Parts: sequence; C-alpha cells; structure tokens
Amino acid sequence: MKPLEGLLVLEFSQFLAGPSAGLKLADLGARVIKIERPIKGEACRQLSIKDLFVDESSMLFHTINRNKESFAANLKDPNDLVQVKKLIAIADVVTHNFRPGVMEKIGLSFSDVIAINPKIIYGIISGYGNTGPWAKKPGQDLLVQSLSGLTWLSGKSSQGPVPFGLAVADLMCGNHFVQGILAALLKRAKTDKGVLVEVSLLESILDVQFEALTIFLNNGGQLADRGNVKGSAHAFLSAPYGIYETNDGYIALAMGDLMQLGRIIEVDLSAYSDKKTWFTGRAAIRKILRKKITTKSSEHWVGILRKNGMWCEKVFNYNDLNNQPFMNDLQLKQTVRNSEGKEMITTRLPIQFNGDILTSTKAAPQVGEDNEKIYQQFLND
Repeated sequence: MKPLEGLLVLEFSQFLAGPSAGLKLADLGARVIKIERPIKGEACRQLSIKDLFVDESSMLFHTINRNKESFAANLKDPNDLVQVKKLIAIADVVTHNFRPGVMEKIGLSFSDVIAINPKIIYGIISGYGNTGPWAKKPGQDLLVQSLSGLTWLSGKSSQGPVPFGLAVADLMCGNHFVQGILAALLKRAKTDKGVLVEVSLLESILDVQFEALTIFLNNGGQLADRGNVKGSAHAFLSAPYGIYETNDGYIALAMGDLMQLGRIIEVDLSAYSDKKTWFTGRAAIRKILRKKITTKSSEHWVGILRKNGMWCEKVFNYNDLNNQPFMNDLQLKQTVRNSEGKEMITTRLPIQFNGDILTSTKAAPQVGEDNEKIYQQFLND
C-alpha cells in the first residue's frame, strides 16, 4: 500500500508547478483527478518541447501528468459546476494556480470550498503571492528566475546573466507545494479542520537561494563575484571547485585540499598555501589547474584523483548518463502506457518506503477520459 492511498486530490492547476506537485502526490498513492476544460483540456497539452506529441497532447504534458485521471468540466457552465462541487464535497485536497480572483469569480474560492467541505486542504500556487502590486503579474519560470537574482549566479561574469537550464522555479515551487500539503494533512488529522496552503514561485526560488541571500544580507550588501574563468560553478566557493576541460571531455572537482590537489596533478600551487587565497585568488588558481588538466583524459584524472581521496567525477551528457550501470541498478526509469497502448519511458518517484520502489504504469489521460467512471462512482444520484 502506498503512503497516500485513499486520498482524493482535485487538480485545477495547469502548466508545471501545480501539476508537478500533483504528480508527486499521485506517485505517493493519492488519486489525482485533473479538472480540465472540455475538448482542449489543460493549456499545457499544447505547450511542446521539440514538437513532440502523443495522442494530441505534448510530451511535456505527459511527463508532468502521468498517473492521473481527467474529468472534463466547463466551470462557467452551472450544470458542470454543480458536478465539480459534488466532487469537492468528497475530496481531501484541491489545488489551483490561477491568478488571484479567478476562482473567486467562479465561486470556488477557499471560503466557498470550505463551506462545501470543512475538512478540505485548499492549495494555491501564485507567481508573487496574492497581495500587493505584483499579485496579478504572470508567474512564469524564466521571469521569476531573472527577477530573483538567480540568473546572476551561473556562468561567467562576461556572459551576463545565465538562466538555469530547467524550469527550476516551477519545479522547486511544486516540491514546496507538496511539503505544504502534506503538513496540512497532518494538521487536519489533529484539528479535524481544513487548511489553506499558499506557495508562490518567487518565495520558492528565494528559498532555494537561502545560502547566497543570507551571505549577501549579512555581508554589507556585497554582490557575489562570479569570476570570468570557464567552468566556474559557484559564486561563493573557493578553488578548486568547478568544472575543468580535459583532452577528451570534462571533469568536475568539488571541495578539496588545494595543496594536496597540486601534489597529485603535479602543479606548483605554493603561492597559495594560505587558505584565504583559495577564494581571493580562485580565478588565477583555476587558470593554473585548467592548463594542466587539459593535457590528459578525463579517465586519467578521475582515476588518480579518486585514488588519492579527492572528490571528482566525469561530466556526463544524457547519453553518457543513460549508459551508466546505476540507471538499471537503481531502477531509475519506468515505462508507462496510455489508453491507446502507446508506451513512453520516463523517470520514477525518487523516494522509497521500507525498501520498496514506487512505480506506476499509467500515462497521462486524454481530456475527459475518466468522466464516465467518475460519474458512475461519485455523481450518480
């Protein structure tokens, strides 16, 4: 039995942050029903990556919405809204990420919903909270990465700001949303009352940067020195931390004793025997290391560095990653199948319980695919 079996979640959320939270809840055993507009469904069905589609929905939609059901309902239609409210009456959790005022206009605000179901967990994701001049601005991952300061932490100073290669604001917000919902479920178990859970993209991405922001706020407002050396990977860590090119690829070096590293790879770093210079002189140190490391292969360097206790690894692309034994040893992939029999390979929930890996074979549903089943189970008077 999965941990959240027996919980019913109604997901009004769209795109990535809210649905990614729903995916985690579904993988943990909750029954997640997407409430979608008829025919077209959720907007993310048409938001594609590399123009990949399965059964008229984008592969992006499929990656975020596997293991869920779909109930098509027009929330502006009074008859459909009655049916949705019947589902709310028996649900444990409702989630949405509409802009402030949308659910209120429909008649599904927190106060409306808790009047229907006093024990409901009502979760809201917004871009910038629900008060103040930013409340109604569109919450989009790249925009939030940019205004949060995150894009100034990656890459070299000569590059200007560099956004993260994934929708990190959306994904971290989804994770925080799950944490809030699970905590609210525990609170409800103690109080027998419903709970309002609110998370914003901005608050989530600032929390991701709590180390960097705390240093900034307590260091006289001094900005991070990103440096201008190829492969620098952290604005606040000293050399040798970073990525270095070899003669056939790249290796990553984590924290380590710089003097020991110099002895292992046979470069003279005696000018930096004072540990304080490992940060203040990190650009020059990295140039010295780069010049030496580019002379031999990744395999050579990783071999001798590991042998001497240094933390290092090769830098993999996805092809390299997919060929690693741990992908199979840890069962990191799973195959899901949609109602038409189409199979897709994807990742799995990264959490184990009592040694059990939780997987599911259900792909994302088509729009309204589960209406008949849901009507028969819940809505036949």
